[in-house]
Amino acid sequence: MFRRTFWFTTGVAAGVWATTKVNRKIKQLTPESLAATAANKALETGQRLKDRAVGFALDVRDNMAQREAELEDALGIQNNPELPAPRRYTAIENNRSNPKYIENSTYSYNRNEDH
Repeated sequence: MFRRTFWFTTGVAAGVWATTKVNRKIKQLTPESLAATAANKALETGQRLKDRAVGFALDVRDNMAQREAELEDALGIQNNPELPAPRRYTAIENNRSNPKYIENSTYSYNRNEDH
């Protein structure tokens, strides 16, 4: 009698355990669950890549500044060179005092005429 009760209880417990495991696996394999898992993994991967890229950019910036300092020392370049004095005249003057070029031109400014 005890033997039958033991094996019956063991069978029921195994059935409950197996049913629970199967139901959990089925819930994991639903499209919504798969999409959420993929999205979480993508976010984690993106964060890792971002951290690595930021670290790489900071390393490049530090090494660039160090190399620039080495080159400036080697070439004898000052950090704050003296800038040239500002110009006192304009580079291109806007001189419209001679209108003969516009009057004698064959170019038409009428955009409505056919070409």
